[in-house]
Amino acid sequence: MKIRVGVFFGGRSVEHEVSVISGLQAFAALDKQKYDAIPVYITKEGHFYTGPNFGGIAAYRDIPALLRSGDRVLPASADGRAVLVRHPAKRLGGNVLATIDIAMPVVHGTNAEDGALQGFLEMLNIPYTGPDVLSAALCMDKAVSKTLLQNAGLPVLPALTVSAFDWIEHPDGEVRRIEDTFGYPVVIKPVNLGSSVGISLAAKREALCRALDLGFKFAPRALAEPALTDFREINCAVLGDVEEARASVCEEPLGGGDILSYQDKYLSSGKQSGMESAQRRIPADLPDELTETIRSLAVKAFRTLGCRGTARVDFLLQDSGVYVNEINAIPGSLSFYLWEPAGLPFPELLETMLTLALKRRRERETLTYTYETNILSGVTLGGKKSGKL
Repeated sequence: MKIRVGVFFGGRSVEHEVSVISGLQAFAALDKQKYDAIPVYITKEGHFYTGPNFGGIAAYRDIPALLRSGDRVLPASADGRAVLVRHPAKRLGGNVLATIDIAMPVVHGTNAEDGALQGFLEMLNIPYTGPDVLSAALCMDKAVSKTLLQNAGLPVLPALTVSAFDWIEHPDGEVRRIEDTFGYPVVIKPVNLGSSVGISLAAKREALCRALDLGFKFAPRALAEPALTDFREINCAVLGDVEEARASVCEEPLGGGDILSYQDKYLSSGKQSGMESAQRRIPADLPDELTETIRSLAVKAFRTLGCRGTARVDFLLQDSGVYVNEINAIPGSLSFYLWEPAGLPFPELLETMLTLALKRRRERETLTYTYETNILSGVTLGGKKSGKL
């Protein structure tokens, strides 16, 4: 009997469209001899849909028509599996449209990749690929992840965190704090977004103010970092878990400006096929020793933040050294284009991710999640015996 894999993609995120592309790439690459793949599309409003038309990219050119062709569903738990229940339910006939043995979240950005969807899947008690709740949240928060990586001895750039509240209350003070710490130029990033959304380079005070205003449109906190000059971006994917992990080949993305933009990543080739379409050099043109240093740092960063499945670690390379820039816990296109040159085809990458998800399920089944007590037997709320709990 085939294992039923629910591929979840979309979501309430500025990276919604990128997630659709990544999710459908994974959906198409799953080995159909072993798995029944079930597409589960999450709209920008957070509604779940499925149906026979949701597995093809052409249908997403007219999303309202696509939604009308399928069924809105609610994921629920039943007998240790997740089921997709029609919503609203019909009075006559069955309302369970599909059963899912394992979930594959291929989601990017806030409200999805940041632990939100992972927490929901935990509540459903269903195994799922990729990071768990904590790891997803840590990787998404650039400020927290930078602190943890630095504490683990990994090289990172210094940074300041600015809150939207402090920016509104004390704009001059926050600007001076950044200027006194870094001078110019500086890079401003929303603290919890990917795909280069909301990132700006500021070379003077007016640009810094605009950059902060832009960043706070996407997140309640922003990160300020010194802007490097004459640097290269190098990326490396990692596959595994905290016990065993391996690194892919390295790549060098090729952008058209000082910052690798959303357009550079997804639209530069004229075709919209996720991170696969970006302009890049694979393998990166690096000395062998430096390549192995970056691959080793990537694995250490992956383990430090408790990642699982495949993640992409992004580096900044300058004459002064190598810096870990950020970790993408569920990278665009699942970074399959970095694994294929390493001898791991996309279907086998997905197979490994599913195996790791089932391993995590087995590990968690050994833990105790209930504790039997009689604490409720003598509690009366609002009365003399209410006690203090």
